[in-house]
Amino acid sequence: MADKIQIDRAALMNASRRAILGTGLGLGALAASELLGLNRAFGKGDMAPPVAGGPDKGVLGSGQLVAKAKRVISIHMWGAVSQVDTFSYKPLLYKLHGQEIPESVKGNGKISAMSNHQSSFPIMKPFAEFKQFGQCGRYVSDLFPYTAKIVDDLTFIHTVHTDHVNHDPAAIFLHTGFQLAGRPSAGAWVNYALGTDNAQLPSYVVLKSQYQSSGVGANSSAWSSGFLPSHHQGVEFRAGAEPVLYVGNPDGQSKEERRAQLDLIGKLSRDQYQQTGDPEILSKVTQYEMAYRMQDSVPEVTDISDEPEYILDMYGPEVRRPGTFARNCLLTRRMIERGVKFVQLMQVGWDHHTNIASRHPVDCWAVDQPSAALVMDLKQRGLLDDTLVIWGGEFGRTCYAQGGISEISGRDHHGGNFTMWMAGGGMKPGVEYGQTDDFSYNIVKDPVAIHDLHATMMYLLGIDHKQLTYHYQGRDFRLTDVAGEVITGILA
Repeated sequence: MADKIQIDRAALMNASRRAILGTGLGLGALAASELLGLNRAFGKGDMAPPVAGGPDKGVLGSGQLVAKAKRVISIHMWGAVSQVDTFSYKPLLYKLHGQEIPESVKGNGKISAMSNHQSSFPIMKPFAEFKQFGQCGRYVSDLFPYTAKIVDDLTFIHTVHTDHVNHDPAAIFLHTGFQLAGRPSAGAWVNYALGTDNAQLPSYVVLKSQYQSSGVGANSSAWSSGFLPSHHQGVEFRAGAEPVLYVGNPDGQSKEERRAQLDLIGKLSRDQYQQTGDPEILSKVTQYEMAYRMQDSVPEVTDISDEPEYILDMYGPEVRRPGTFARNCLLTRRMIERGVKFVQLMQVGWDHHTNIASRHPVDCWAVDQPSAALVMDLKQRGLLDDTLVIWGGEFGRTCYAQGGISEISGRDHHGGNFTMWMAGGGMKPGVEYGQTDDFSYNIVKDPVAIHDLHATMMYLLGIDHKQLTYHYQGRDFRLTDVAGEVITGILA
């Protein structure tokens, strides 16, 4: 295990007491490093800290298992899509419109505080019509006409569930496997495990968009590196002339001057690392070097002027506007082509507690064509087979109306079950998994927890989710905590 040592033994032995304590290692970690052969102080099975300025190849390299996917696109509809109006066809809801949801169905499950004050829970029928599509005969509502055309490439999971019925904890749980901020996101874990395929671009990129006003907002907890070294966090690309903040040189500084400055910082940092053994020092230098390389790579990858018209038309009219979901979908394909390993797309909106019949279709329109185009574009370029695409919200919405039946009715949060779809990267296409009751309220067969989704994603990337751990504050942490099972029924 000598090639996997995190702490330089000589550096620690020569460091001052204050320096050791200042790194957060402490005497306990120093003792543990001796007992454990110096191979667990920063992570189980970890490799040496990244060489300042060099590409990070990850702690596992090619993985632990045979990988079916090389990269992941995680598409989050932040605010929660209504499954009963989009992908979960429940014809009984049309017949029972206006009637109370049976008490035997509603039960005592967790509901949002916004529904707690209601004395009546009338069923509200779907405001969209459903039809069957594709050779698989999948039901899709008319709110997603473009997605309907690619159902034979998709795997629908109808029984995803979560214990959380408020946006922040549910969204953070979706991305990190824990409801409170501070844990590493799934993208950070993948970055930590597998490293990068292109040293000129971040391995983990975040793209955020919003079409109409909403009471919810995405925050950096969803792409945080948590307690992992900071260079594993997601790098947010924004609309505008400066997609990544603080990458450009200050006015009056040449590229040659910046190079000389980074070389000096790198030398001083390596000297400091030898004194303290703090891996965050080299992690910071890794970020400086990535920022320097992105001065050339970011303008190239975000410039879509070389895309033919037929590709732009495929993604829809919004692709010509920077910052839109459509533009971000196209940028995602361009990044995947260039070796970015994990792209996190987030469309903020969807929180339609009122006027859902008028507001939901607008958000569906904004994402339907671009989402389908991204899958088709990956497929036509031969990239879908080893790219895993995951699409869905942090929970679903209720079959009953919030505040009663009216022209401005909405649907409340529902964590009991919701629909997500996946594509590519080892998935079994054209199938649906899991069964819910006639109200899309309770799970009848094959429940899927968020930890199960993470375990399956890791498995497809060639990672054993139980073995990829990081030692922090006295215990080994993992993305799936102490749970998670691979969903074998959806694997090709």
